[in-house]
Amino acid sequence: MGLSFARVCACLSIEREAAPAYGYSRRSSCPQSVAPHPGAMAGPSRGSSTPARNLFPPQELLDDLCSRFVLNVPKEDLESFERILFLLEQAHWFYEDNSVEQNPSLKSLSFKEFTSLMFNSCSTLRPYIAHIDDIYKDFTYYKFRVPVSGAIILDESYERCLLVKGWKAGASWSFPRGKRSKDEEDHTCAVREVLEETGFDVSKLLKMDDYIEVVIGQQRVRLYIITGVKDDTAFAPLTKKEISEISWHRIDDLQPAGDDAISRGVNGLKLYMVAPFLTALKAWIAAHHPTLVQKLDSSVRGTSESKAKNSLGGAVLSENSLVGMGSEPRNDDTGPGKSFRNFRFDVASILQSVEHVFSAI
Repeated sequence: MGLSFARVCACLSIEREAAPAYGYSRRSSCPQSVAPHPGAMAGPSRGSSTPARNLFPPQELLDDLCSRFVLNVPKEDLESFERILFLLEQAHWFYEDNSVEQNPSLKSLSFKEFTSLMFNSCSTLRPYIAHIDDIYKDFTYYKFRVPVSGAIILDESYERCLLVKGWKAGASWSFPRGKRSKDEEDHTCAVREVLEETGFDVSKLLKMDDYIEVVIGQQRVRLYIITGVKDDTAFAPLTKKEISEISWHRIDDLQPAGDDAISRGVNGLKLYMVAPFLTALKAWIAAHHPTLVQKLDSSVRGTSESKAKNSLGGAVLSENSLVGMGSEPRNDDTGPGKSFRNFRFDVASILQSVEHVFSAI
């Protein structure tokens, strides 16, 4: 766009000393205690009817938000409009979570509406208001390229996984996950996001090599597989207005991505962020499920041992089963080592045993 980031930083650095130290995150178990701006506390007078939420925030409140969230930040957070809009996103959360809740007359704003108001009201951002559409579009594009990490939490039976549902009406279900912060490792992000969205700490259960990674659009999503979580574990989000429901779901009731399945599963749930992982998840479970692996290993080993015994004179299986069901000419070799020379694995029988184990799960 050819915009001058240096000019923005210079203007902000001049006013930074006048701004009180402040930070707010919706994604926090202990939000910082801050006295809201008086404009956020104003309520209807006694005896009046509850006003409609149709008033835009007053200039004084917008100035206060600009001072708190934009002016008093480290210099590196003002090096690009992407970072500036992340700051405005925090200001928007604070406005919605505090100002709107405490003043029934204030209008709830979309982030785009709020961003436009802040660019118009904040003197250091106002010179760039003509580019607001491009700035917002670039920010939205940037957000969908930030890597995401989270976790697929399985119960002790490996039959159910934990899903969370977004806050807004019509929100879809997903595995707990979120965007990586600057210089944050994937596994660290996963632990943080799961804790924030479910209140459950997976740090001691996470294995660095057990994960599924897919690219959705231009965004890389890595989900670590966490196993053996008790189904009576208490879950509760530490975030505010982000997660509306947390519950276990049977994996068999969720279907893989397909022509129609990417929008809803067989149970009618919206599964936009779940479906792309299901095929790989089921394959991982098949290879790592303790009971399945034990049965499979025992079945294959037992099949091989029984056939070996038969080849050495045992009476467990017929010789035809041992050497296969083909129509090869019979070898009349009766010399020493005949059984060993004629031994071969019955692949069909082994595969049949494997299939039987899978169907029994």
